[in-house]
Amino acid sequence: QVQLVESGGGLVQPGGSLRLSCAASESIFSSQAVGWYRQVPGKERELVAGIFRGVLTNYADFVSGRFTISRDNAKNTFYLQMNSLKPEDTAVYYCFIDRRSRYWGQGTQVTVSS
Repeated sequence: QVQLVESGGGLVQPGGSLRLSCAASESIFSSQAVGWYRQVPGKERELVAGIFRGVLTNYADFVSGRFTISRDNAKNTFYLQMNSLKPEDTAVYYCFIDRRSRYWGQGTQVTVSS
């Protein structure tokens, strides 16, 4: 089964930027939905952004134009560029890919704090 490895999380000041990467252990294809969720303790995991049906991007309302999801199938990797980060963006971010089942990465911590 495919394995996903996230990277790029860390500590950033409010207003700063981070780019999360999710590398798949196998080839990924445009027909497979990919995306990112996030979770804070005590709350359900929530969708941040996804690419569905090949090219259809979907963003949560709280993104408000600050984040961009992209994919590079040739590198078996997809990304989440996060700009203008806010303290409320602090969470563990998980990537996923949909095949016959949904596969998840292990999560990467993003902390936005001064």
